[in-house]
Amino acid sequence: MLILMKQNPTKEQVDGVIAKIKSMGYSAHLIPGENDVAIGITGNQGAVSADEFTLLPGVKETIPVTKPYKLAGRAFKSSDTSFTVGGATFGPGHFVVIGGPCAVESEDQTVRIARAVKAGGASMLRGGAYKPRSNPYSFRGMGVDGLKILATASKETGLPVITEALDMESLEKVYEYADVIQIGTRNMQNFSLLDAVGKLDKPVMLKRGMSATIEEWLQAAEYILSGGNSKLILCERGVRSFDTNTRNLVDLGGVLAVRQLSHLPVCVDPSHGTGKRHMVVPMSRAALALGANSVIIDVHDRPKEALCDGPQAILPEEFADLVKVLRLLAAPLGMHVSGS
Repeated sequence: MLILMKQNPTKEQVDGVIAKIKSMGYSAHLIPGENDVAIGITGNQGAVSADEFTLLPGVKETIPVTKPYKLAGRAFKSSDTSFTVGGATFGPGHFVVIGGPCAVESEDQTVRIARAVKAGGASMLRGGAYKPRSNPYSFRGMGVDGLKILATASKETGLPVITEALDMESLEKVYEYADVIQIGTRNMQNFSLLDAVGKLDKPVMLKRGMSATIEEWLQAAEYILSGGNSKLILCERGVRSFDTNTRNLVDLGGVLAVRQLSHLPVCVDPSHGTGKRHMVVPMSRAALALGANSVIIDVHDRPKEALCDGPQAILPEEFADLVKVLRLLAAPLGMHVSGS
């Protein structure tokens, strides 16, 4: 249920509603607006009686919320969520370009590419220190040493860092070094991990599971939001398909759908989504055109030598050219490419 307060309610009125919700054994979520205040209720197993709240001082009306993803849905919050990470704004009117190597391979490689994407217009650095691989004999990342290299690259360039946590042990280390914590596709329904990042004070990027429906994706987001962490980015990275011409199927229609259903910013990963270098640039342009808030792109200056996903990494000069085009596309759409 969503409780709408009358315009400019007093603190006592808001506190009274919250106290009532807690007395019933539920959780209260304050949703402030420009002039109005709403309070969401979670934790109830069935319908909550409107009569419990309609007569309380300051209450305007109550609205039942039937979706299982309450905090992630627009019924709870109609305006788009917006927050800033190191100067990059995730939210309406902004488009964040994230670039870097799929995996941290060495300090020289990571710093070299970080400088290149910074010069090319990136406003955030990506790089995997922990790599979940289908084949256990593939390169699985440098772990803590990789995180330390990312920190060095961040210090050299001023770019904030996003990197993936695989489990509770790696989460502790990623939290120490990263600016944004990534939850990858294989962990979208690792509910213990979702609960843990929901209690943290750093932004989280939640990638869609490779076979997940949009509702399952939003319910996974609900785990994080219900823990108190509202700085959440949804990332479409492609779902599994029967066709082998692309690595995955980038669901651009799903991006439109989730933008309508949720107030959370949405990122597109055209690199893992297609697995093909020549598809990354047009998919990035499409992501901006259809209203996504960000793209996260694999960039490598020596893709043939890459220890992970070389065929999908674009060259630094291609990345720089892409950012220039995105800036041109953004202006007539009323968007600003962060970092430009």
